[in-house]
Amino acid sequence: MSKLWGGRFQKETDRLVEDFHSSISFDARLFTQDIRGSVAHARMLGKTGIISVEEATVLIDGLQGLLRDMDEGHVQFEVDAEDIHMNVELLLTEKVGAVGKKLHTGRSRNDQVALDTKLFIREELVNIMHLLLDLQKTILNLAEENLETVMPGYTHLQKAQPITLAHHLMAYFEMFKRDYERYKDALYRADVMPLGSGALAGTTFPLDREMVREELGFREVTRNSLDGVSDRDYLVEFEAAASIMMMHFSRLCEEIVLWSSDEFHFITLDDAYSTGSSIMPQKKNPDVAELIRGKTGRVYGHLMGSLSMLKSLPLAYNKDMQEDKEALFDTVDTVKKSLLTLAPMLGSMRVNKEAMAQGARGGFTNATDVADYLAKKQVPFREAHSIVGKLVYDCLEKKRSLEDLSLEEFQAHSSVFEEDIYEAIDLYECVEKRDLIGGPAPETVAAHIDEGRTWLTKVRS
Repeated sequence: MSKLWGGRFQKETDRLVEDFHSSISFDARLFTQDIRGSVAHARMLGKTGIISVEEATVLIDGLQGLLRDMDEGHVQFEVDAEDIHMNVELLLTEKVGAVGKKLHTGRSRNDQVALDTKLFIREELVNIMHLLLDLQKTILNLAEENLETVMPGYTHLQKAQPITLAHHLMAYFEMFKRDYERYKDALYRADVMPLGSGALAGTTFPLDREMVREELGFREVTRNSLDGVSDRDYLVEFEAAASIMMMHFSRLCEEIVLWSSDEFHFITLDDAYSTGSSIMPQKKNPDVAELIRGKTGRVYGHLMGSLSMLKSLPLAYNKDMQEDKEALFDTVDTVKKSLLTLAPMLGSMRVNKEAMAQGARGGFTNATDVADYLAKKQVPFREAHSIVGKLVYDCLEKKRSLEDLSLEEFQAHSSVFEEDIYEAIDLYECVEKRDLIGGPAPETVAAHIDEGRTWLTKVRS
């Protein structure tokens, strides 16, 4: 096949180089975006008189015909044509004749690929943000159902203080809210149109960049042609936001794995989101949660790969940048699949409320409340801390809980203790009294859930 850029060359490209150099095996995914950008470019060429209106109409009709051909499965890409841009131009020329060769007037593959990837990431960011909102709605529903489901809160994976499952879940709601805002920021910066930057220095043709920007719905046009073709910040920013979100997913999935174990038994996963063992018939494995946890490293790898690829590139375009697309596509696919499975897995799991409450009863999760009780009776907190530490030690020695102690046993450690100590260490009381903003009290968490629903309604509108 004669190369579209082959005029200066006297020798065929080596076959191994053809295979190594070609990107059509993966950037074919940008077919729709390439057509959209080309239609807008052709219409602008006709309006500005760079080509005739009739020629522009032929190009636009031909490009739209290629979209129909693709939908009907009639498009065949050629490895020899290297990439999606040259494949589209060849297919168009086969369809409309020599006028197809005018499509590339005033542009380069360098600004063309930047446009295509920006069109792609804009669309996918919106899709991902919608899926994330669906997950947050699931979190809100699950939290609302568990406002009074007491469970142990942990630090260092050691039982610390009693909280509620609703409070625990709303921590993830806040994480996902920050993820949404990061995606929103990334979308804002991706919404800048590079077409018209040419290879690196623009063009002598009188392009109407604003016309193309308006047709494609971009916020503004790039202000520097070198930056227009060499910028990949928008991809790195997306991959960074995706990595942070996958980290949040991984933390949640780690807890799902722990909670579904026989040792915790806090939750039971639905059969539809679990798998069995080929040898052990009793097994019910949390494979979906484990796989999301595992795929987090995959997304991290794409971020580090992109940063490493870009770190030493001089301006402007370099062939290294061809490596950005596989990372982009796989990150998008991984994030979307994770979102599509995580939400229904959470929505379908059964919460074992009594097991959670029993877990909160162990481990002296109300010990801090005993110290607070003493402090409220004017015992210096550091002294109160020491008194309770000795109480806990005695309980451990006797294999008892704080609730098991008689008033006399409490008073043996401090005369300040009175009958009301038993109310102070009741687990539900421990939770309900923590009613400051951000605390686990059911009333406080209910208000937080209401705020979350208001926020969801606002961002969806």
